[in-house]
Amino acid sequence: MDISSSAYREVLHRIETAIQLVRPIFDRFAAGTIETEYKAGHDPVTEVDRAVDAVLRESLLREDEGWLSEESSDDLSRLSRNHVWVVDPLDGTREFVAGIPEFCVSIGFVENGRPLAGGIYNPATQEEFLGAIDCGVLYNGRPARASQRTTLQGALVLASRSEVNRGEWNQFMNDECRIQPLVSVAYKLALVAAGLADITFTLIPKNEWDVAAGAALVESAGGIVSMLDGSRLMANRRRPLLPGLLASGPFLKEPLFTLLNAHIAAAKQARRC
Repeated sequence: MDISSSAYREVLHRIETAIQLVRPIFDRFAAGTIETEYKAGHDPVTEVDRAVDAVLRESLLREDEGWLSEESSDDLSRLSRNHVWVVDPLDGTREFVAGIPEFCVSIGFVENGRPLAGGIYNPATQEEFLGAIDCGVLYNGRPARASQRTTLQGALVLASRSEVNRGEWNQFMNDECRIQPLVSVAYKLALVAAGLADITFTLIPKNEWDVAAGAALVESAGGIVSMLDGSRLMANRRRPLLPGLLASGPFLKEPLFTLLNAHIAAAKQARRC
């Protein structure tokens, strides 16, 4: 991967700089020991969420660029911008509060609706993922690529821990894949981008800030990201809630859709009975 040859080299430099700037915030606030407030809908928020959001906005945003963050008021002027930052300052706040090392900072750069560059940083594991569509992905500074697996047999699938706990993955437990629960969807996408897992998917809606950076990384690493209807993920919508999506290595899209469609059809049939 040669960042210097990328059309997004300045964007990638900003992302790298932003990640370096937020590292000390996590050094000041130990996971599992911080006070928590709750937003409408009972989602937790901490001083770390707000501090990281402020640093990211100051270090990333430039004039004529839009901004969408879980921890900022949504300024719909972003809809008229060609370039938009879509960020989650702390994806996995509940896990950060509980001291579970499954949280991350997620920074996505969207151009004309397409996530094309991103960076994801897990402070607990010190993992950093960085990439753009025209130059590939770095995992902790080393080139990485999406899984080259060609069949689902033995594939590692990262599932939502909450979805597994609610029983939504019971229908997949007897298939040939290995299913591993994990919380942060951004972190799951980053692991797929780095080839450390083969697949991740969710059948329930996700916010753009959950997936924009990870989607950019997966596609930059040669993998595929798709909505459940097979369409391309597009971001910077007025209502930034996306239906379920899937991500995998480049050769698993067809067998994965076959698996999902079979289960979706069976579920519909069961509801009719």
